[in-house]
Amino acid sequence: MANERPIDRLKARAKTLKHETYALYLAVREPGVPWYAKALAALVVGYALSPIDLIPDFIPILGYLDDLVLIPAGIALAVKLIPAETLAACRTRAETELAGRKLTSKTAAAVVILLWLLVLGLVARAIFL
Repeated sequence: MANERPIDRLKARAKTLKHETYALYLAVREPGVPWYAKALAALVVGYALSPIDLIPDFIPILGYLDDLVLIPAGIALAVKLIPAETLAACRTRAETELAGRKLTSKTAAAVVILLWLLVLGLVARAIFL
């Protein structure tokens, strides 16, 4: 492990985040999870799986801030709110169901696009009124 390359560690971390995201997706559908945990997990999963970022990646530094900080922080908070037994079962399911699948969500992309349109509309209104 001491001779592990940084890129290998990043790949392992990305795989872990992918599995955690899918486990949260499964937890949102579980009846024993409190509503506030479901709401936060749904927001995190929707944003993580959206192919469109709220802050585009081409913006220097800020573009990657969501991928490096916001998503892992959201996952960590959601994990703390979900009962341990439920989360363990969801992690096990995620591990078996994810084999080779790519995670994206067209619904989440639509929500992000609508948010951007709302922001643009508010900015246009502020400028022209």
